[in-house]
Parts: sequence; C-alpha cells; structure tokens
Amino acid sequence: MVPTRRTLLCHLLPRRAAALLGATAAVRTLALPSVARAQVPAWPNGPIRMIVPFPPGGSADTVMRLVQPHLQRSLGTSVVVENRGGASGSLGTAVAARAAPDGQTFVLVFDTHAVNQFVIPNLGFDARADFAPVMLVGTSPMLITTHVSRPWRGLAEVIAAAKARPDTITYGTVGVGSLAHLTMTLMQKQGGFRVVHVPYRGGGPMSAAAAAGELDLPMATNAGLGSQVGNTLRPLAQTGARRSPLFPDLPTVAESGIPGIDALAWWGMLAPARTPDAVVRRVHAALKEALDQPEVRARLTGPMGIDVEASSPEEFGAFLERQMEVWGRVVRENNIRPE
Repeated sequence: MVPTRRTLLCHLLPRRAAALLGATAAVRTLALPSVARAQVPAWPNGPIRMIVPFPPGGSADTVMRLVQPHLQRSLGTSVVVENRGGASGSLGTAVAARAAPDGQTFVLVFDTHAVNQFVIPNLGFDARADFAPVMLVGTSPMLITTHVSRPWRGLAEVIAAAKARPDTITYGTVGVGSLAHLTMTLMQKQGGFRVVHVPYRGGGPMSAAAAAGELDLPMATNAGLGSQVGNTLRPLAQTGARRSPLFPDLPTVAESGIPGIDALAWWGMLAPARTPDAVVRRVHAALKEALDQPEVRARLTGPMGIDVEASSPEEFGAFLERQMEVWGRVVRENNIRPE
C-alpha cells in the first residue's frame, strides 16, 4: 500500500516535534548556567569606597592611607579614600550606614563610634544594628601634652595649677564625647580639678591648633599629634594602665596621682549591615595582609605608637560591645551632652 500524504504527515510530525522539543530543551539546558551566573554579581564591582569620618591629617586618615595601596593590590580594584568629617565622626559614619550592602563601601571609625550614640541626639543610625564589624585595626594610649611654651613639666603641676585657678586651663580633643573628653571628665572628677574643654572637628584641626600653641593641653594619641611630641609638644602623662613601649619613661595618669584611669584609643573597620559575609572576610584578609607588611607595621608601631590588633570580625564585635557599655555608663553618670 502506497502511503498517502496524510499518512506521511502523521508519521513525520511527531518526529519533528520531538526533535524540536529536544533542541529547545538543549537550548534551555545550555542557558541555565548563564542565567545562574548573571544572578550572582561580580565583586568588587568597580572602585571600593573607604570612608574616613574625619578631616584629612588625623590619625584615622593616616591609618587608612597607609593601607590603601596594599588593599588595592590585594583586591584588584581602586580603593578611594573619602573624608567626611564632622560631629565626632558621626556624619561620615551615617553615610556608610546608608550605603548599599554590596561590598563597595566601608568605614574606618575611631573610638568616638562607641560613644556618639549616647551624646548625639538623632544620630541617624544605630551603631550596633547598622554595621557589620570587619576588624579592630589597633589601639593606643592617649597622651596628655602641653606646648613647650607652657611651664608645666608633669601632670601633677597641671592639676595644682587647675585647682588654684579653676576653668582657666584649656584642653583640646577631637570632639564632644571623644575618648579624650570622657577620660579627662573622669580625671577631673577623681582628681578634684576643673579645666575647659575645647572640641575640634578631628585630629587634623586639633593638631594644627596644638602646634600653634592655641591649647594648654592637647590630648590625643601620638598618631593624632603627628611628629610634634618631643618637639613643639611636651608629653606629661599617658592614659593606658601600662606605659607604652614607645614612651617607656612617660608615667601613666595613675602613676601621676589619679588612679583608675585606663583608656585606649582605637581604630576599626566596619561595613554596612547585611554586607555578604564572604565579602567581609575577603576585605578582612586583605586588610590583615596590609597590616603584615613590614613597612606598614613599622610606621604604625613606631612613630604612630599604635599596637596592631588585626582582630577577627567576631572579636571586634565583642570589643565594641564592651566599649559601648563602659563609656556609655560614663556619659550617663556625668550627664555629658553636646556643647
């Protein structure tokens, strides 16, 4: 029997349909990996922004610029340092809090980060919930110094002068609620003397005022005061519980007659909350690699007087909680408010 046109079509159509379906399935199978790859964005996706919430020239800015070229090399992209000073570091930190959690923005905070929420109303961000800890970079005692034109040779002499003439001697810090401000508040309470607080918008402006002799007692880390200590500035005491290896002959505040003072400045890196953990770990690894560079570590531990910590993200998170608890209590007990 000779097959009719209708019979041939009936036999051929299922085969063609099957072939077409198979080809379509093959196309879909080949396309799936491409779709999956498109759903996972590449990182880093362009320059990474490192916000320093203080003006240029301060210690946070110096630390960030020391590690910047090493981060660029390790991460394979540009790392842009963006200075956003003001309000004890809270203005720039707020910018980081509002940034997308895509791994393109980080912020290098100073010790003011643990205190700002207690002294600045309407801060605009939650210091705990809005950030993911990356690393505690380092710590350092603060130095209480005086310009070489002033007569004092030790902290005891300053305290005696302040008791004789209350509210006439000035001391400068990087802002209201800064660690230096809170530490001096404790010192005045325990030592029974009064001095006048002069807050600045960051370490750079305060260091410039110190060099010009505009302050009686500039108070910051050696990193914040630059190369002035031992030149234009005479150190009087240091605020750690133990003497710094950089200043082994300089007494602590406790050794100078005011017990119970143990205050260390610190620097740490944060990311916006919900930044992918893999990205946080990658930046942490790059930062640790930068801090391990001999020239970087020598600069930090030498002239800047910073003890490198290079903590894990978890250790930094626990450290932040302790700092907030201790200094938040000082703020409440002494009713410290923005000036």
